[in-house]
Amino acid sequence: MARSKSLKALAFVFFVSGLYDAFGGFYFAFAVGTGRSADSPPTHPFYAVFIASFLFSFAYLQLFSALNIRRYLFNVGVVIFGRLFYVVLSFAYVLLVPGFPRTFLPTGIVDLCWSAAYIVLALMSSELRFKDLFVSIRADSHHPHLESYEGQISKEVS
Repeated sequence: MARSKSLKALAFVFFVSGLYDAFGGFYFAFAVGTGRSADSPPTHPFYAVFIASFLFSFAYLQLFSALNIRRYLFNVGVVIFGRLFYVVLSFAYVLLVPGFPRTFLPTGIVDLCWSAAYIVLALMSSELRFKDLFVSIRADSHHPHLESYEGQISKEVS
């Protein structure tokens, strides 16, 4: 896994947030979609399963990227964008659309916290730059922060 404590912490937080999304996927697929929970607003089973599929995709991305966080830093950036997009949309609807249910506010706050944790832990790391989260690093780019990692990448490629 990662060498620095901040990358280990980032991997841990990324893994735990993947568990959170997996739980959300099961919740939407088997509780919301079946009408057993959260009936305000009423949700058609298709939409609940549709949302669950996104949550399962996010969970998969996070759980397996956390196992090799240094190699999959770009996925952290992808999840940051996805979470922040959801936060902006949910807050905008809760605050600006009359009658929109406030039940989405807690998940928006949790997603904002996950994103903030990713960003803070990435900024604390001495092994990466913030842009490493948003710009994919090629194995042959001689990236100074990943020099010790290049040998492992070249073995996997050949």
